[in-house]
Amino acid sequence: MAKKKEVTVEDKLRALYDLQLIDSRIDEIKSTRGELPLEIEDLEGDIEGLNKRLENFENDIKNLNGSISDKKQAIEESKSLMKKYTEQQKNVRNNREFDSLSKEVEFQELEIQLAEKNIKEFKVKIAHKGEVIEGSKEKLADLELHLKHKQGELSEIMSETEKEEKVLNKKSEEFSKLIEDRLLQAYTRIRTNVRNGLAVVAVERGAAAGSYFTIPPQRQMEIAMRKKIITDEHSGRILVDIELATEEKLKMSKFIS
Repeated sequence: MAKKKEVTVEDKLRALYDLQLIDSRIDEIKSTRGELPLEIEDLEGDIEGLNKRLENFENDIKNLNGSISDKKQAIEESKSLMKKYTEQQKNVRNNREFDSLSKEVEFQELEIQLAEKNIKEFKVKIAHKGEVIEGSKEKLADLELHLKHKQGELSEIMSETEKEEKVLNKKSEEFSKLIEDRLLQAYTRIRTNVRNGLAVVAVERGAAAGSYFTIPPQRQMEIAMRKKIITDEHSGRILVDIELATEEKLKMSKFIS
């Protein structure tokens, strides 16, 4: 039985740097979309909120119209009672009964006046809400048009990069499986914590790429020997020598264009 090939530290460093190259290209592709995904998300949120607001206003109008119907019915009932009490006054036996019925008539007149006042108030509210609805519908139409435009922009960008991104995501998954969990977790953590997503960088001109802090010569020698995983004490990034980085960039160029 053939002996299983031992995975060296150098193998791990190469796998990590390859993964970094792939993920960096995915980051570049995503950056071409700029703020479009967030803008689209915000627009969709605004449209959803506006639709909800319109629904609430329309329900308010429906309820106000229902209240107007109720008040109109109450007015008819009051008129019916007034007619009834007026007829009863013709057959009263004394002034006390007449006065009592007169008060009932007056009360119904007040009820009618109050109901008519309420109806006017409800109609004013309906008119106001109607104006707000019209304005909101115009705003909604503008937002939907803007959203369609932004979605078109994003779709155009994605159609140009979708195939490449799909291939790269698949490769990223494949290379991730070649790296032990502990290292992969460290890589992911560093990528999350640094601004540009670079968790593995080469040592260039005596310093980690993108850094101004010089790495001591002895440390640089250790990195070049590829015998252990070494991180930058300032940024926490995993360090590789420039020769390894150049070799891997050349090797990975068929995946990354």
